[in-house]
Amino acid sequence: MTTLRIRELNDAFRTSFEGGRVMLTAGINALPSDLKATVLRKVATFTEFSPDNDPHGEHDFGSFELAGRRFFWKIDLYNRTLDGGSPDPTDPKLTTRVLTIMLSEEY
Repeated sequence: MTTLRIRELNDAFRTSFEGGRVMLTAGINALPSDLKATVLRKVATFTEFSPDNDPHGEHDFGSFELAGRRFFWKIDLYNRTLDGGSPDPTDPKLTTRVLTIMLSEEY
């Protein structure tokens, strides 16, 4: 049940960009605005989860290619003050989800 709940919360955040923080790396911010918008849409609509990129079933990482470049995104689960891990990632009142979107070479 824990994994399913974390997956649901991660998917809800990733598809809406609401309920957490979205961080774009310098490489993403430097992209032309139309490409950056496409990258954000690709993250929000990502469904290509597999045992290779999602071994724990939490939908907290993805990668894709676009415009000849490779992109990564990941969701980290912090406590509300962002100074440690969440004590209970299934509880949105105790967890701040942080989605980071980056170029693969920035990882």
